[in-house]
Amino acid sequence: MKASSRPEILETHDTEHRTAARATFGSRTGAATSSPAPVRNFADTWRILVVEGSRADRATLTEALERHGHHVDAVDSGAEALAWFETADLVLLDLDLPDLDGLEVCREIRVAGDIPVITVTSRASELDCVLALQAGADDYVIKPYGIRELMARLDAVMRRARRRPHTDPDADGGAVLEHGPLRIDSDSREVEMSGRPVPVTRKEFDLLALLASAPGQVISRESIMRKVWGESWSRRTVDTHVSSLRSKLGGPEWIVTVRGVGFKLRSMR
Repeated sequence: MKASSRPEILETHDTEHRTAARATFGSRTGAATSSPAPVRNFADTWRILVVEGSRADRATLTEALERHGHHVDAVDSGAEALAWFETADLVLLDLDLPDLDGLEVCREIRVAGDIPVITVTSRASELDCVLALQAGADDYVIKPYGIRELMARLDAVMRRARRRPHTDPDADGGAVLEHGPLRIDSDSREVEMSGRPVPVTRKEFDLLALLASAPGQVISRESIMRKVWGESWSRRTVDTHVSSLRSKLGGPEWIVTVRGVGFKLRSMR
Protein backbone atom coordinates (compact mmCIF):
# COMPACT_ATOMS: atom_id res chain seq x y z
CA MET A 1 0.00 0.00 0.00
CA LYS A 2 1.31 3.42 -0.87
CA ALA A 3 2.42 5.68 1.96
CA SER A 4 0.80 8.79 0.50
CA SER A 5 -2.46 10.07 1.93
CA ARG A 6 -4.26 9.86 -1.40
CA PRO A 7 -4.13 7.23 -4.16
CA GLU A 8 -1.57 8.15 -6.79
CA ILE A 9 -2.87 8.99 -10.27
CA LEU A 10 -0.09 7.92 -12.60
CA GLU A 11 0.73 9.85 -15.74
CA THR A 12 2.18 8.62 -19.03
CA HIS A 13 3.39 10.25 -22.23
CA ASP A 14 0.95 10.88 -25.09
CA THR A 15 2.37 7.98 -27.10
CA GLU A 16 1.66 5.55 -24.27
CA HIS A 17 -1.85 6.95 -23.92
CA ARG A 18 -2.57 6.39 -27.60
CA THR A 19 -1.16 2.86 -27.49
CA ALA A 20 -3.12 1.99 -24.38
CA ALA A 21 -6.28 3.52 -25.81
CA ARG A 22 -6.12 1.24 -28.83
CA ALA A 23 -5.56 -1.78 -26.57
CA THR A 24 -8.23 -0.93 -24.01
CA PHE A 25 -10.93 0.93 -25.92
CA GLY A 26 -10.53 -0.72 -29.33
CA SER A 27 -10.88 0.97 -32.71
CA ARG A 28 -14.03 2.84 -31.63
CA THR A 29 -11.98 5.12 -29.40
CA GLY A 30 -10.59 7.24 -32.20
CA ALA A 31 -13.82 9.07 -32.95
CA ALA A 32 -14.70 9.51 -29.31
CA THR A 33 -11.34 10.95 -28.25
CA SER A 34 -11.04 13.32 -31.18
CA SER A 35 -14.26 15.13 -30.33
CA PRO A 36 -14.71 17.36 -27.27
CA ALA A 37 -16.24 15.87 -24.15
CA PRO A 38 -19.97 16.52 -23.83
CA VAL A 39 -21.14 19.18 -21.41
CA ARG A 40 -22.22 17.45 -18.22
CA ASN A 41 -24.54 18.56 -15.49
CA PHE A 42 -22.67 19.16 -12.24
CA ALA A 43 -25.05 16.71 -10.56
CA ASP A 44 -23.49 14.01 -12.78
CA THR A 45 -19.95 14.60 -11.50
CA TRP A 46 -18.71 11.60 -9.57
CA ARG A 47 -15.61 10.56 -7.69
CA ILE A 48 -14.50 7.34 -9.38
CA LEU A 49 -11.92 4.90 -8.04
CA VAL A 50 -10.10 3.13 -10.87
CA VAL A 51 -8.56 -0.17 -9.75
CA GLU A 52 -6.36 -1.34 -12.62
CA GLY A 53 -3.21 -3.46 -12.54
CA SER A 54 -1.91 -2.20 -15.89
CA ARG A 55 -0.14 1.17 -15.68
CA ALA A 56 -1.00 2.05 -19.28
CA ASP A 57 -4.67 1.06 -18.97
CA ARG A 58 -4.90 2.88 -15.64
CA ALA A 59 -3.54 6.12 -17.09
CA THR A 60 -5.71 5.92 -20.21
CA LEU A 61 -8.90 5.23 -18.29
CA THR A 62 -8.12 8.00 -15.81
CA GLU A 63 -7.60 10.49 -18.64
CA ALA A 64 -10.84 9.48 -20.37
CA LEU A 65 -12.92 9.77 -17.20
CA GLU A 66 -11.43 13.15 -16.27
CA ARG A 67 -12.12 14.40 -19.78
CA HIS A 68 -15.78 13.57 -19.16
CA GLY A 69 -15.79 15.73 -16.02
CA HIS A 70 -15.27 13.19 -13.24
CA HIS A 71 -12.87 13.19 -10.28
CA VAL A 72 -10.62 10.15 -10.49
CA ASP A 73 -8.39 8.33 -8.00
CA ALA A 74 -6.36 5.41 -9.37
CA VAL A 75 -4.73 2.48 -7.58
CA ASP A 76 -3.04 -0.66 -8.86
CA SER A 77 -3.81 -3.29 -6.23
CA GLY A 78 -6.66 -4.94 -4.38
CA ALA A 79 -5.29 -3.88 -1.00
CA GLU A 80 -5.35 -0.23 -2.03
CA ALA A 81 -8.84 -0.65 -3.47
CA LEU A 82 -10.11 -1.92 -0.11
CA ALA A 83 -8.36 0.96 1.67
CA TRP A 84 -9.85 3.70 -0.54
CA PHE A 85 -13.19 2.54 -1.98
CA GLU A 86 -15.24 4.25 0.75
CA THR A 87 -14.18 7.67 -0.58
CA ALA A 88 -15.66 6.94 -4.03
CA ASP A 89 -19.09 7.21 -5.61
CA LEU A 90 -18.30 4.34 -7.99
CA VAL A 91 -15.52 1.75 -8.44
CA LEU A 92 -14.17 0.53 -11.78
CA LEU A 93 -12.52 -2.77 -10.88
CA ASP A 94 -10.10 -4.84 -12.94
CA LEU A 95 -10.36 -8.50 -11.96
CA ASP A 96 -6.71 -9.29 -12.73
CA LEU A 97 -4.80 -7.57 -9.91
CA PRO A 98 -1.25 -8.31 -8.78
CA ASP A 99 -2.07 -9.12 -5.15
CA LEU A 100 -5.73 -10.15 -4.69
CA ASP A 101 -8.38 -11.80 -6.82
CA GLY A 102 -10.66 -9.07 -8.16
CA LEU A 103 -13.72 -11.14 -7.34
CA GLU A 104 -12.74 -11.23 -3.68
CA VAL A 105 -12.17 -7.46 -3.72
CA CYS A 106 -15.65 -7.02 -5.20
CA ARG A 107 -17.18 -9.19 -2.46
CA GLU A 108 -15.44 -7.19 0.28
CA ILE A 109 -16.67 -3.90 -1.18
CA ARG A 110 -20.22 -5.22 -1.43
CA VAL A 111 -20.21 -6.51 2.15
CA ALA A 112 -19.13 -3.06 3.36
CA GLY A 113 -21.88 -1.12 1.58
CA ASP A 114 -23.78 -0.34 -1.62
CA ILE A 115 -21.13 1.60 -3.58
CA PRO A 116 -21.66 0.77 -7.29
CA VAL A 117 -18.99 -1.50 -8.78
CA ILE A 118 -18.35 -2.11 -12.48
CA THR A 119 -15.83 -4.80 -13.34
CA VAL A 120 -13.61 -3.94 -16.33
CA THR A 121 -11.72 -7.02 -17.45
CA SER A 122 -10.41 -9.11 -20.31
CA ARG A 123 -12.13 -12.21 -18.85
CA ALA A 124 -14.77 -12.76 -21.51
CA SER A 125 -16.46 -16.06 -20.65
CA GLU A 126 -20.06 -16.30 -19.53
CA LEU A 127 -18.91 -17.97 -16.31
CA ASP A 128 -16.60 -15.05 -15.48
CA CYS A 129 -19.49 -12.63 -15.99
CA VAL A 130 -21.80 -14.69 -13.78
CA LEU A 131 -19.17 -14.95 -11.04
CA ALA A 132 -18.59 -11.19 -11.07
CA LEU A 133 -22.31 -10.44 -10.83
CA GLN A 134 -22.69 -12.98 -8.03
CA ALA A 135 -19.76 -11.30 -6.23
CA GLY A 136 -21.79 -8.07 -6.20
CA ALA A 137 -20.78 -6.23 -9.37
CA ASP A 138 -23.44 -3.93 -10.81
CA ASP A 139 -22.19 -4.39 -14.37
CA TYR A 140 -19.50 -6.24 -16.34
CA VAL A 141 -17.47 -4.66 -19.16
CA ILE A 142 -15.12 -6.71 -21.35
CA LYS A 143 -11.89 -5.32 -22.82
CA PRO A 144 -11.52 -3.98 -25.44
CA TYR A 145 -14.49 -1.66 -25.19
CA GLY A 146 -15.52 1.73 -26.54
CA ILE A 147 -15.38 4.74 -24.21
CA ARG A 148 -18.91 5.68 -25.24
CA GLU A 149 -20.13 2.25 -24.19
CA LEU A 150 -18.33 2.56 -20.86
CA MET A 151 -19.77 6.02 -20.18
CA ALA A 152 -23.27 4.78 -21.03
CA ARG A 153 -22.86 1.92 -18.55
CA LEU A 154 -21.57 4.33 -15.89
CA ASP A 155 -24.61 6.55 -16.42
CA ALA A 156 -27.00 3.58 -16.21
CA VAL A 157 -25.45 2.25 -12.99
CA MET A 158 -25.44 5.67 -11.36
CA ARG A 159 -29.06 6.31 -12.36
CA ARG A 160 -29.99 3.16 -10.45
CA ALA A 161 -27.83 4.25 -7.53
CA ARG A 162 -29.54 7.64 -7.37
CA ARG A 163 -32.88 5.91 -6.81
CA ARG A 164 -31.60 4.63 -3.47
CA PRO A 165 -32.29 6.83 -0.47
CA HIS A 166 -29.18 8.88 0.36
CA THR A 167 -30.34 10.97 3.30
CA ASP A 168 -32.64 10.60 6.27
CA PRO A 169 -36.20 10.39 4.90
CA ASP A 170 -37.46 11.99 8.11
CA ALA A 171 -35.18 15.02 7.84
CA ASP A 172 -36.88 18.40 7.78
CA GLY A 173 -36.41 20.93 5.01
CA GLY A 174 -37.73 21.63 1.54
CA ALA A 175 -36.28 20.96 -1.88
CA VAL A 176 -34.08 24.08 -1.75
CA LEU A 177 -31.87 24.97 1.22
CA GLU A 178 -30.37 28.47 1.32
CA HIS A 179 -27.70 29.47 3.81
CA GLY A 180 -26.29 32.90 3.05
CA PRO A 181 -24.65 32.66 -0.41
CA LEU A 182 -24.91 28.86 -0.32
CA ARG A 183 -27.84 27.31 -2.20
CA ILE A 184 -28.59 23.57 -2.24
CA ASP A 185 -31.28 22.19 -4.56
CA SER A 186 -32.29 18.69 -3.48
CA ASP A 187 -34.43 18.06 -6.57
CA SER A 188 -31.68 18.73 -9.12
CA ARG A 189 -28.91 17.82 -6.64
CA GLU A 190 -27.04 20.99 -7.53
CA VAL A 191 -25.06 23.35 -5.31
CA GLU A 192 -24.42 27.06 -5.92
CA MET A 193 -22.20 29.54 -4.11
CA SER A 194 -23.02 33.21 -4.77
CA GLY A 195 -24.84 32.15 -7.93
CA ARG A 196 -21.96 30.06 -9.27
CA PRO A 197 -22.33 26.27 -9.62
CA VAL A 198 -20.19 24.13 -7.33
CA PRO A 199 -19.40 20.66 -8.74
CA VAL A 200 -19.88 18.03 -6.04
CA THR A 201 -19.97 14.26 -6.05
CA ARG A 202 -23.00 12.25 -4.96
CA LYS A 203 -21.78 11.65 -1.42
CA GLU A 204 -20.45 15.20 -1.07
CA PHE A 205 -23.93 16.48 -1.91
CA ASP A 206 -25.56 14.15 0.62
CA LEU A 207 -23.13 15.24 3.35
CA LEU A 208 -23.55 18.94 2.62
CA ALA A 209 -27.35 18.67 2.45
CA LEU A 210 -27.36 16.88 5.82
CA LEU A 211 -25.24 19.61 7.47
CA ALA A 212 -27.29 22.37 5.82
CA SER A 213 -30.54 20.87 7.11
CA ALA A 214 -29.51 22.04 10.60
CA PRO A 215 -27.02 24.93 10.23
CA GLY A 216 -25.09 25.66 13.41
CA GLN A 217 -26.07 22.31 14.91
CA VAL A 218 -23.34 19.72 15.53
CA ILE A 219 -23.95 16.39 13.77
CA SER A 220 -21.93 13.47 15.09
CA ARG A 221 -19.68 11.35 12.92
CA GLU A 222 -21.81 8.31 13.71
CA SER A 223 -24.97 10.08 12.55
CA ILE A 224 -23.26 11.29 9.37
CA MET A 225 -22.06 7.80 8.52
CA ARG A 226 -25.45 6.24 9.23
CA LYS A 227 -27.42 8.78 7.17
CA VAL A 228 -25.00 9.21 4.26
CA TRP A 229 -23.12 5.90 4.03
CA GLY A 230 -25.53 3.46 5.63
CA GLU A 231 -23.80 0.74 7.61
CA SER A 232 -20.26 1.52 6.41
CA TRP A 233 -17.96 3.22 8.88
CA SER A 234 -14.62 4.96 8.37
CA ARG A 235 -13.30 8.08 10.04
CA ARG A 236 -11.22 8.76 6.93
CA THR A 237 -14.27 8.63 4.68
CA VAL A 238 -15.94 11.52 6.51
CA ASP A 239 -12.72 13.55 6.81
CA THR A 240 -11.93 13.15 3.11
CA HIS A 241 -15.35 14.37 2.02
CA VAL A 242 -15.35 17.26 4.50
CA SER A 243 -11.93 18.37 3.26
CA SER A 244 -13.08 18.22 -0.36
CA LEU A 245 -16.25 20.21 0.40
CA ARG A 246 -14.30 22.90 2.26
CA SER A 247 -12.08 23.35 -0.77
CA LYS A 248 -15.00 23.51 -3.19
CA LEU A 249 -16.97 25.96 -1.02
CA GLY A 250 -14.02 28.33 -0.93
CA GLY A 251 -12.58 27.88 2.54
CA PRO A 252 -12.41 25.79 5.73
CA GLU A 253 -14.72 28.12 7.62
CA TRP A 254 -17.87 26.73 6.00
CA ILE A 255 -17.71 23.37 7.80
CA VAL A 256 -16.62 23.57 11.43
CA THR A 257 -15.01 20.62 13.21
CA VAL A 258 -16.18 20.06 16.78
CA ARG A 259 -13.36 17.97 18.19
CA GLY A 260 -14.41 14.58 19.47
CA VAL A 261 -18.01 15.02 18.32
CA GLY A 262 -18.56 15.78 14.64
CA PHE A 263 -19.19 18.68 12.27
CA LYS A 264 -21.55 21.57 11.75
CA LEU A 265 -22.28 24.07 8.99
CA ARG A 266 -21.19 27.57 9.93
CA SER A 267 -23.90 29.67 11.55
CA MET A 268 -24.73 32.87 9.63
CA ARG A 269 -26.02 34.70 12.70
